[in-house]
Amino acid sequence: MPIQIPHWRPEAPLQKLTLPWLEAAGVELACLRLDLVDPLVSGNKWFKLAPYLEQAAAIGAQGLISLGGAHSNHLHALAAAGQRFGFASVGLLRGEAQQTPTADDLQRMGMQLHWLGYGGYRARHQPDFWTPWLARYAGFQVVGEGGLGLQGARGCSCLLAMAEAQLADIGWPDFDAWWLAAGTGTTLAGLLLAEQRRQVFGAQAVPSGHGVASQVATLLSEAGASGRSYQLIEAARAGFARLDEPLRHFILETEQASGVPLEPVYTGKALMALRDFCKSGQLARGSRLIFIHTGGLQGRRALMGASADYTQV
Repeated sequence: MPIQIPHWRPEAPLQKLTLPWLEAAGVELACLRLDLVDPLVSGNKWFKLAPYLEQAAAIGAQGLISLGGAHSNHLHALAAAGQRFGFASVGLLRGEAQQTPTADDLQRMGMQLHWLGYGGYRARHQPDFWTPWLARYAGFQVVGEGGLGLQGARGCSCLLAMAEAQLADIGWPDFDAWWLAAGTGTTLAGLLLAEQRRQVFGAQAVPSGHGVASQVATLLSEAGASGRSYQLIEAARAGFARLDEPLRHFILETEQASGVPLEPVYTGKALMALRDFCKSGQLARGSRLIFIHTGGLQGRRALMGASADYTQV
């Protein structure tokens, strides 16, 4: 059955955060809680997926096929959307077959999984990579790893208006800058397509070799917006998806103080980088920032163990 476009336009609340290091720096922070848009189709993932679904429906596609790792937030949201809205989904996974909380969820939600090994996954950038898969899954719409692509970026541009519509609710006439984690750079690029005047900081949660800067530049170029200015902040902490004790402590301490759950791959690292940025005096006193909570809480389970506090599918 061809994909039907779901009539779902989630909104995320804007919530002020009060933390000791913010007060010490004289900085105000509000959090756009994308983690609250849905328990499963969570965070920024839906906003990146929605344009691909629209395209898939327009061409009469039979399902969606994408890539990710054994803990992928992107595949998790895609599988959940497929289960909820009634379309088939296929996931091509990095590495050898393994049992993880995420992989278990993907299977329970009906996603067809294929483990590519590591060499097979590295081949995803080859020009003919998709040929055998689209022969096997004829009529399926390809979605880039992590939702990477101009369509995914444009789907995130709505976050600007979503936040601005709620400024009066938190007593702000305006704000100065954005702060968000960057993995593929898709959400960052989408925000830059919409934002014309405020500073945008991307806390790079992956090592620089992952190509965030070049991917953002490519997306902006494709959109005819190469002149957009932003700043990438190092936040990878020596590797992707690595949890050291200072980061664990920061996450648990921040959650207790704010009531906002974080995860160690993206949001925890991004907020910790903001703390360090504030402590080094790189933001003027009186600055107001919006931090985009990009969700991904399902990924807590593999790294945080007993501290995960996440309900499985």
